[in-house]
Amino acid sequence: MKKANKISILGAGNVGATIAYTLTLEGLASEIVLVDINKNKAKGESLDIIQCTALCPSVNIYSGEYSDIEGSDIVIVTLGCARKPGQSRIDLAQGNVNIIKSVMPQAVKYAPNAIYVAVSNPVDIITYTTLKVTGLPENHVFGSGTLLDSARLREMIAKHVNVNPKNIHAYVLGEHGDSSMVPWSLTSIGGIPMDIYMNSIRKKDTRSAALDHDKIVDDVHKSGGEIIRLKGATFYAIAVSATKICRNILRDTNSVMPLSGLLHGEYGFDGICMSVPFILNRDGIVNSVTPPLTDAEMEKLKASASLLKDTIAKLTI
Repeated sequence: MKKANKISILGAGNVGATIAYTLTLEGLASEIVLVDINKNKAKGESLDIIQCTALCPSVNIYSGEYSDIEGSDIVIVTLGCARKPGQSRIDLAQGNVNIIKSVMPQAVKYAPNAIYVAVSNPVDIITYTTLKVTGLPENHVFGSGTLLDSARLREMIAKHVNVNPKNIHAYVLGEHGDSSMVPWSLTSIGGIPMDIYMNSIRKKDTRSAALDHDKIVDDVHKSGGEIIRLKGATFYAIAVSATKICRNILRDTNSVMPLSGLLHGEYGFDGICMSVPFILNRDGIVNSVTPPLTDAEMEKLKASASLLKDTIAKLTI
């Protein structure tokens, strides 16, 4: 009977390597495999990480070929070109789709029962492509989606109201990109609807400024691009996001997370991968949750879905 957890990471660039490092610190897997076309890079990253295991949870981490991912519980997909300054996630679409079309059938041949977590951008398109070219069960293929966007949103709200981000409950839904939207009607602070919480605070402190929704959304949209402009890439926060996903799978937590999965009527959308709240456990994404949105929020979500549909129609998948 299998007791150990094995995670394979396709792509050993900044994102893939940082995910491997974060997984090692968390002690979630007993075996981690890094696979990359640049074999020296994958080997170097695995050697660098394994040298810290005398000081942290033990793991057998190594570089390998696609055949080495056999028996994986989870395969994290970070393949493709990274975003450059001034470039949108959608700008990457066809090139990264071509990489996925070439590589994923090889991976699935060796790890047909794994849960595949797409992190590569544009993540909604990559998730959709992976499903189409592999024929894997839909609950075993999903993208990190707007989990990172939602974390950014929670941190920004928390800073404004001076509350721990863990006490902020808020979603970003739709595309992982500039068309994503925030359903403010679902946002709460310490279990209290956000508007009620903010009104209560302002009664006690008239100097407390109202939360500028439009500015927060704009900051969420621009956050990744600003980090890329300043340091060339984003990888720490997405690595923690991917690790959180792995934890919820391996520990069978039945957690609600905004992830990108194939939709079948959620909010009236079909045939696209887009982020809505999904329940995640050892079987992957097992159910979707569709809390009611206001009419204005639905219009924004429809616009995001339309952008993804139009993008898919223009691609060769």
